Amino acid sequence: MPCAHQDIANLIYRYAECVDNADFAGIRDLFADAAFTGSGGTLRGGEAIARMFENTVIVHEDGTLRTKHVTTNLAIEVDEDAGTATSKAYYTVLQAVPGLTLQPIACGTYSDTFERREGRWHFAERHITLELAGNVTHHLRRPELLPDEVRPARKA
Repeated sequence: MPCAHQDIANLIYRYAECVDNADFAGIRDLFADAAFTGSGGTLRGGEAIARMFENTVIVHEDGTLRTKHVTTNLAIEVDEDAGTATSKAYYTVLQAVPGLTLQPIACGTYSDTFERREGRWHFAERHITLELAGNVTHHLRRPELLPDEVRPARKA
């Protein structure tokens, strides 16, 4: 029998892969029956969540976001009897685009819940807290919509 912790970790890492590769269909599938909460509110269902990504991020000429979402400090708690789990993790988004060196552009926390359905683990909810932001002008279509508390300081 597969290990619940590894199955859940794989879902978390799959999300990073899908986002970095602009795999919006993969995002849709990961969150098919889930909620996704960030600074823009809560969305429900894979179609709405994938559409939000398509409308928010910049896909570059190579078909990717030119990012790497690095997930660390992963802690998973599983209730096998209930078929539920929770996790918390830190994320750091790195980006390199022509003319700019590799740099961190966002850091924060993922707080996730999972459900086991028909023997497989699925996202039930992802809550993203953006805690630090750098230069996201090559990542987000509307960087001015970032919450004030995470916007990079402007030079006077």
